[in-house]
Amino acid sequence: MTSLQNLAGKVAIVTGGSRGIGAAVARRLAEGGAKIVLTYATNADAAQAVVAACRKDGASADAKRCDAGNLADGKALIARIAAKHGKIDILVNNAAVLTATDLKGTTVEDFDRNIDVNLKGAFFLTQACVAHMGAGGRIVNIGSIFGETVPYPGIDLYSMTKFGLAGLTRAWARDLAADGITVNCIQPGPVNTDMNPEDGALAGAMLPRAPLGRYGRPEEIAETVAYLCGPNTDNVTGSIFNNDGAWNA
Repeated sequence: MTSLQNLAGKVAIVTGGSRGIGAAVARRLAEGGAKIVLTYATNADAAQAVVAACRKDGASADAKRCDAGNLADGKALIARIAAKHGKIDILVNNAAVLTATDLKGTTVEDFDRNIDVNLKGAFFLTQACVAHMGAGGRIVNIGSIFGETVPYPGIDLYSMTKFGLAGLTRAWARDLAADGITVNCIQPGPVNTDMNPEDGALAGAMLPRAPLGRYGRPEEIAETVAYLCGPNTDNVTGSIFNNDGAWNA
């Protein structure tokens, strides 16, 4: 992977950055020269390991604990980052929860937690961020291919919220166009992470749909994020990118 350093001086927030796709995104943006602030919910050790990886090439990186579903946490976090850096250039909304449940089995608590983290938290964190973004700002939402197709039962809440995130991407692109801020969404297919490993319980159902015959890698998603956050992409906004190996073709 080539370090282009085309994000030098940019301040980037990556939510849910302690593992999986979020960790790969934080490392890739740091490689490009961005100053990284990643959030985590519980695993401080994992978050600090990502920070250490980001700093290897001299990048500035910090980890902050923040419950993605707690609006007060998010608002306070953005205020601290803006006070320290004076601006925010990039926001990657990656933090999410997945509750495997169907219509009959869903509780009010399940419903509220998925909405709070996957939609409400992302919405108001973004609202707080854009107050400190100027022209050239970049917002990238990490959705899911389940925000476009629902091939299996039992993913009601996750799919609902990812469909919603795709809709917000389009709406925010219009809302923020006059400010010169772009908003895009990446919808990964199955990606080899600790939540859904390529040799895990779900692989038997997912791999037969994959024309490439494999899971994606977190670094492949991160590369798409880096492209959308880089220069010469001012005209790319309101778009949904299926980084899924033709899983939904």
